[in-house]
Amino acid sequence: MKQIEIFEIKSPCIGVCEAGPKGFCKGCYRSREERMHWFKLEQDVQSKIIKACGLRKKRAALVKRPKSDEHNPNQQIDIFTPPQNNNKE
Repeated sequence: MKQIEIFEIKSPCIGVCEAGPKGFCKGCYRSREERMHWFKLEQDVQSKIIKACGLRKKRAALVKRPKSDEHNPNQQIDIFTPPQNNNKE
């Protein structure tokens, strides 16, 4: 059963319109096909695309985020060794 949207779903375009390395727009994170056919798509499909764009944006932000040298998530922490104090007195 389709969910009926009361309000029209607006295009997520912010006017950047530049393809990134994976083919998604750097501004709205839609694929080329999603951008081309936006106004022809049904509202439930548009809603799913909006959600997918949010996930793509989060993934892109994680990739851009600098990695900290403090803790390697793949390295197991030794709970029996006291932490090293980097402050020299």
